[in-house]
Amino acid sequence: MVTSTAEGTSQGRGATAPRPWGRLGAFLHRHWYAYAMVIPVVVVVGVIVLIPLLQNIYFSFTNINDSTIANPVLDRPARYEVVGLDNYGNVLSGDPSYGDFYDILVRTLLWTFGSVVFHYLFGLVLAVMLNRTLKGRGLYRVLLILPWAVPAFVSAFAWRYLFNADYGLFNAGLRGIGVADPPTWLGQSNLAMFAVIVVNIWLGVPFTMVALLGGLQSIPNELYEAAEIDGATPWQRFANVTLPGLRSVSATVILLGVIWTFNVFSVIFLITGTNNPNTRILITYAFERFFSGSTRDYAIAATYGVLTLSMLLVFTTIYLRVLRRQGEEAW
Repeated sequence: MVTSTAEGTSQGRGATAPRPWGRLGAFLHRHWYAYAMVIPVVVVVGVIVLIPLLQNIYFSFTNINDSTIANPVLDRPARYEVVGLDNYGNVLSGDPSYGDFYDILVRTLLWTFGSVVFHYLFGLVLAVMLNRTLKGRGLYRVLLILPWAVPAFVSAFAWRYLFNADYGLFNAGLRGIGVADPPTWLGQSNLAMFAVIVVNIWLGVPFTMVALLGGLQSIPNELYEAAEIDGATPWQRFANVTLPGLRSVSATVILLGVIWTFNVFSVIFLITGTNNPNTRILITYAFERFFSGSTRDYAIAATYGVLTLSMLLVFTTIYLRVLRRQGEEAW
């Protein structure tokens, strides 16, 4: 009797406990529509992003170039070989024949740091101004968003005209105040990097402003009223209420700003081109190595791409860990 009771209890438990596949089937049956909507996106991302990424990583371990890649037109098979870590060793050695990696990295960091800092500072100032009640605030918002709404190539060509050494408005103004020999902004000098940073700041400030403005509007007015009742000055209210209330938004904006600016190609390409050593950054040099020269070096270009991705992954990981230790989240 005891045995039969135990068996009955065991059978009863087995009958009531759902099997793992039963749970999975029930979950998929319940959420099939969501998966049906997501699967096409996953397939597209896999085809457009993941497959080229894996191919790029593979090419970075080979010696593939324009003379060793397969060419169906010339009926030439692929002749490249796997060379292991040779490309990474050559690039990281700082050899000028492989682009002088560290010089380009310093210029990339200068480009990124200069752009992101002023993106945030100008965006914060404009967001605080537009968060106040003032006449024509809607018009100001529209005007300040215009640089973001206008296609990048239009803005780039406009700024290229402004910086033109012969008939640009900036040099015309300098000649008007008595400067006989105004600088060549987009030539072979450090002013070229300054010029492209200015253009990138112009293009990026509206996004930062809109994001921070949304963060400002989420801060309860009761906090400002309480601080004002306690006798806090405007600066104290800004430092102790506004900035802490914008921490999460600021963390996200800065992270996205660093990633986007580190990979920005269009601004430098449209303003100074990819052959100007004074504005050469990692992403533009990879493009230059891939598409320029008598023998296009796809392997070195792929190596620069993998190194750029690796640095951004390391930065993002460290950045998010620091935020978590401070009790903040970037998203």
